[in-house]
Amino acid sequence: MTTPNMILLYVDDTAASAAFYADLLGQPAAHESPNFAALPLDNGITLGLWARGQAKPATTASANGANGEIVFMVEDKPKIDALYADWRARGLEIEQELTVLDFGPTFVALDPDGHRLRVCLQDA
Repeated sequence: MTTPNMILLYVDDTAASAAFYADLLGQPAAHESPNFAALPLDNGITLGLWARGQAKPATTASANGANGEIVFMVEDKPKIDALYADWRARGLEIEQELTVLDFGPTFVALDPDGHRLRVCLQDA
């Protein structure tokens, strides 16, 4: 079985997105070039950031991130509350205010390219 090991986002400004995620995740880019950056995460997955205009083949994905989300599953509601307060203090745009949905408490913020960043509880 092959297991996915990278999340790849198309971005407008690779350096700005790499700086955003390095600060947000507390993990600097391991590789950075004008059109691509890679941030290895603690769980073995890499976050790849590829300049939208350089993607081959060209992407037709929407620029506002409506095609998917990066989900940060955390252990409890106090952690969700803490991340919500931290991300608001950092100035992240909040797409969905802290609320409760069928799967529990959650909120959605946006990265500089409009990709959705959801925080919710870990699956039981």
